[in-house]
Order: sequence, then C-alpha cells, then structure tokens
Amino acid sequence: MATIEECRAALDGLADSLARAGGAVRGAAALDRTLSCHITDLGVTFTGRLAGGRIEVLDRVDGPPPGRADIRLRMSGDDLVALVAGELGFAKAWASGRVGLEAGFRDLLRLRALL
Repeated sequence: MATIEECRAALDGLADSLARAGGAVRGAAALDRTLSCHITDLGVTFTGRLAGGRIEVLDRVDGPPPGRADIRLRMSGDDLVALVAGELGFAKAWASGRVGLEAGFRDLLRLRALL
C-alpha cells in the first residue's frame, strides 16, 4: 500500500510533468480551478489549485475533502502512484470505477486532453 509521502511525491511528479507539457495538454492544464484528490485507502485528501498549467498542492487534510473543489479526484494511493508512473491508464481506471473524477461539463471537455 502506498504511503502518504509516496502519494504526495506522485502528485508533485504529476505537477512537474504538467509544467513541462506542451500543445493540447498544456492548454487543458491552463485552467484556473480548485482541486482535491481523496486517497480512499489512506483516508486523506490533498487540496490545491490547477493554475497556469501547473498543479500546486496546498494542503493535506484527514478524511474526505473539506469543501467542494472544482475538480475532484478519488482513488487509492496505489492507483495514484501507478497512474503517475504510467503503469495504469486513466480511461481504463475511470471506466472500471478505480478512479473517480467529478468536474463541471466544460472542465471535463478541456481535461480530456490530459486523459
């Protein structure tokens, strides 16, 4: 089972990848939205912002998300680490229910370039 530290490192790695991305991925990541990533098996939620093509993790709280972020992710720690490492495809994980993604319709359309 992934640790809280491994999950935070995975989110930092994802942030770095987005910051280096170009083209459609860069455009999709250029949103300015609040986000949360609830790690179900660890019972923690990372909160932050997606802004300027970069994810900035601002806080970690125990339990479910404390508020309603614009973009909300839900998954296990192992799935987060595997997604960021490229060992698990997002579309397949989402379709099977391993990963939850909630966002407004317009945000989902823009985010599909990241998937």
